Amino acid sequence: MRLFAVSTSANTDRILAQIKAGGVTMALHMGDVTADFKASSLSRLTMRRGRLGHLMDDQRFTGAARALMLDPNHAALMEEFIDHLHRTGPLNTHRAHPLTGMQAYFDYYHILADVMAERMIAAGITHCLFFNIPHLSYDSMAFQVAQALGLPCVIVTQSLFPNRYFSMAHPRDMGDFAPAGTAPPYPMQRGEKPDLFYMKGIKQEREAGGTVSAKGFLQFLTYLALKRPLQALNPFYITRLYRHMQKTYAAFPKWRDPFARFFHADNLAYFDHLAQFEETPVDLTGDFIYVPLQLQPEMTTSSLGDAFRDQALAVEWLAGLLPEGVRILVKENPKQHSAHMRGPLFFHRLNRIPSVTVLPSWANTAALTDHAQFVATITGTVGWEAVRSGKPALVFGRAWYRRLPGVVEYHQGLTYADILAASPDHDALQQAAGDLLARTHPGVVDRHYTKLVPDFDVDANDTAVAATIIGLLNGTAAFTFGPTMRR
Repeated sequence: MRLFAVSTSANTDRILAQIKAGGVTMALHMGDVTADFKASSLSRLTMRRGRLGHLMDDQRFTGAARALMLDPNHAALMEEFIDHLHRTGPLNTHRAHPLTGMQAYFDYYHILADVMAERMIAAGITHCLFFNIPHLSYDSMAFQVAQALGLPCVIVTQSLFPNRYFSMAHPRDMGDFAPAGTAPPYPMQRGEKPDLFYMKGIKQEREAGGTVSAKGFLQFLTYLALKRPLQALNPFYITRLYRHMQKTYAAFPKWRDPFARFFHADNLAYFDHLAQFEETPVDLTGDFIYVPLQLQPEMTTSSLGDAFRDQALAVEWLAGLLPEGVRILVKENPKQHSAHMRGPLFFHRLNRIPSVTVLPSWANTAALTDHAQFVATITGTVGWEAVRSGKPALVFGRAWYRRLPGVVEYHQGLTYADILAASPDHDALQQAAGDLLARTHPGVVDRHYTKLVPDFDVDANDTAVAATIIGLLNGTAAFTFGPTMRR
């Protein structure tokens, strides 16, 4: 076995070391500067090098990716890659790539595909390993090339079940399993909320407007230094921009820090547009569907949403199956920090739907879920919360919980009555969740989830995870989702 692996963090590098110690040959590793090739240099188009240099060193066209270009789904695969590459576009990060225009994206897709395929073939790769669903463009390309070359892949990704992770051979398998009814039920109180530690600091209440935070001000300075160095010498420009920034903070509750992660002047228009909904009354009477938008760019929509990475499309199709008088209440994700896939035309599309109301940022998700006929989402955790509360959930993407009772997957011909009839039986839900838990693997592959594990033992975790992954690679262990990989 000659393994290609994408591992970009210290904890997964340790697991890789254990996998190598278990007898697997690490033929090609994309990760940090200590890996064979620096992965992020491919998404940011920089010349930062890894242990073996840069992936693009001394490369010429070889045609090695011909099988990928002949794939019947080639156009959709290229669209997916371009969407993933937008994560490092100028409106989402200060360390952005320089590509502009569709043709530049097309050109880079074909160049990177050719180089990636040539490198894999030259290294004699037989298996591939990904420590998350591919969504960062360099891993997306690696996965597409591996599929075109017929290389078996193992994908692992953390679950919300403490100290458990999922596995699959393809992103399309996410959530695909058949509850067997043989495992112990997963105990949970009706309405009990999972521990969403990553939503810390996000409130569900109205507060006075905020002021520019220290993090936001630092992002402002970073933007001036990196993106507008000449304008940074103009006090009138700086004053006007900063006052606009202050106005944005004042328009939202003080717990909503719009620029804590990133600031770009072009995103101010997005927040100006969003602010107009802050005084919208939250009417919980009558029949309505609750649609909380998901953060973008993120793997949960980019890789698992397919066409519904365009969340407005999901709302449009939802509107098409609702009877007259049923409203759609849409709430923006409170962690959304950029105009990525949220331009003025996005909101114009929503406003064109008579049944849609866009809610303020402080609208209470729990109350909306409790009063809604059902919740609709692409793959969001809100669907899992809904069925735990006894409400049906309509999902448009490959949510990890899509096969559980109470969850309905969108399809042509689906009716409003079909969704309402899917109200989950709590005992059946606990049993199916227990069946899913039994198919997961013990351990942590995403370092952020160690906080869910009391007395977390790093060494024991790395050893256990490595042993399981070796089993997944050689076919002696079963995947959580989808068919068992054939050797």
